[in-house]
Amino acid sequence: MARDAALRLYVDAQLGPGAEVALGESEAHRLRSVLRLEKGAPVALFNERDGEWLSRVAHLARDRVLISVSRRLREGAAERELSLLFAPIKRARLDWLVEKASELGATRLQPVATDRTQVARINLERLRALAKAAAEQSERLGLPDIRPLVPLSRLLALWLPERPLLVCDESGEGEPIAAAAARLRGAPLALLVGPEGGFTQRELDALRELPFVSRVGLGPRVLRAETAALAGLSVLQAITGNWGRGRGR
Repeated sequence: MARDAALRLYVDAQLGPGAEVALGESEAHRLRSVLRLEKGAPVALFNERDGEWLSRVAHLARDRVLISVSRRLREGAAERELSLLFAPIKRARLDWLVEKASELGATRLQPVATDRTQVARINLERLRALAKAAAEQSERLGLPDIRPLVPLSRLLALWLPERPLLVCDESGEGEPIAAAAARLRGAPLALLVGPEGGFTQRELDALRELPFVSRVGLGPRVLRAETAALAGLSVLQAITGNWGRGRGR
């Protein structure tokens, strides 16, 4: 289907026929100076609550943009819960991981501090901006909820026991992730990927004791942390997620 608007923008504002949405200085600079849009240019505004709407630039100034909402292109839809829990890695690869996990449809991204985690601080604002840009590019309606860094022990202590947690186990002792996904079809899933160097034996022993944990393997090769995360998300989407249907535009 031909696109009604080449540019998609995620907004928190309520969208509906005749609504007007004001954007701030950073978006005004992007639309005016980078993309060189003019008054009347088509823009698609979207969020998971209201869906996607064809809109037009009604006013474009140096520090402010006003966009007029016209007609709905897609209905809003709740996304199936799919969380990625991961030990932070170095900045360039972390940025790439967040961008691609957003494209793959992860609904929550939870950084976790493990015994071997070397990154102690992350820039949530930058990661959320990357996830937003990825959603705009990939035609996703929602954004992942990106949480602050938490220790693994605290995360597990607060975990809801009825919610399955798939843990990537590089020891080779876990069941194939595809088999685990098929067995847990229909449940809200979460995938935990360890740091470079893997989980310590202490952490693996603690995870084995938890009834909601399923240890899974990602095949015969040793994968980097970011590769494992995206491979795991892809398998879960293919077997239990929304990869069974088309874009529906």
